[in-house]
Amino acid sequence: MALAIGAAAAAWFAREVPRQMGAKARGERLARMQASPQYAEGKFRNSVPASQVTVGSMPRILAATLRDRDARHPHQPIPVVAPKPGLDAEGLHVTWYGHSTALVEIEGRRVLLDPVWSDRCSPSRHTGPKRLHEPPVPLRDLPPLDAVLISHDHYDHLDMETIQNLVDLQAAPFLVPLGVGAHLERWGVPVTRIVELDWNEQHRVNGIEFLATPARHFSGRGFTRDETLWASWVIKGPSRKVFYSGDTGYFPGFADIGEQHGPFDVTLVQIGAYGDAWPDIHMLPEDGVATHVDVRGGLLIPVHWATFNLALHDWAEPADRAWREAKARDVKLAVPRPGERVDVDNPPAVDGWWQQIA
Repeated sequence: MALAIGAAAAAWFAREVPRQMGAKARGERLARMQASPQYAEGKFRNSVPASQVTVGSMPRILAATLRDRDARHPHQPIPVVAPKPGLDAEGLHVTWYGHSTALVEIEGRRVLLDPVWSDRCSPSRHTGPKRLHEPPVPLRDLPPLDAVLISHDHYDHLDMETIQNLVDLQAAPFLVPLGVGAHLERWGVPVTRIVELDWNEQHRVNGIEFLATPARHFSGRGFTRDETLWASWVIKGPSRKVFYSGDTGYFPGFADIGEQHGPFDVTLVQIGAYGDAWPDIHMLPEDGVATHVDVRGGLLIPVHWATFNLALHDWAEPADRAWREAKARDVKLAVPRPGERVDVDNPPAVDGWWQQIA
């Protein structure tokens, strides 16, 4: 019996994990990548070079994961709010579902950012970072979408099972950085629903303009890196504008984005999963606030925290530091509970809800 179970598990692993890793670009897709100013010697490059975790630092990081583990999780359940349905033809609302997944409702259109509904952000269903709270809404209960936006191909932003379900549940196109379409195509997304963009390229869907803008990060779902592009995003309606940072280190490019495309009514900016061993690819919370200022944002909604334990800092630390820095720099801030729908023109006051359960 045990041998049969072990054989079945091995067969599942051999079949599913390679699928999770996606596919490499070929043909016309690869040719577009090779023509990109960001591509050289078989890889995409940051405009400002970024250091990454080195092999030599791994023993120190692994040792640190064994210390202060309790502080990296909340001590009480994370409060999840059942989203309230609605669509304002002239308004702007953001519903944060946790981590970097959010629904942007902009002037009568709906855009889903980096959707991850799986229990783990990992190529395996059995190992890897596990959710600290349930998704606020079942995927099947999402309203009709106009677009699905992906920032890059890491597992906590691009989830195979979620993508496959969205193909059946929705009719929206998937807008992705260069090369990421190869993953989607392998997972069954029709080519006609895949839009791949290089930095500073744009695409219009139902009156909403999407612009892929630079970020300072890296990519890869397997053992090789940077074979697909990463991006921040500008979402522009007839009169309202949204900026989403994706995952990124802080760099001067944000000031350029603000000068060329700002101001923005609201920004969704990465503030969590930072560490001393990877300072250039995930921003500190203070950097996130600086990014918001650089792009000329109105309301700041911090993302990339609370849902998955991906770093060594305390669970509540990103929100604490972002709140403190926002007050110091007179930045308008909203820190919603997962599932809470924020009216950008009338945001809720910050109440420190996370501090009560940390």
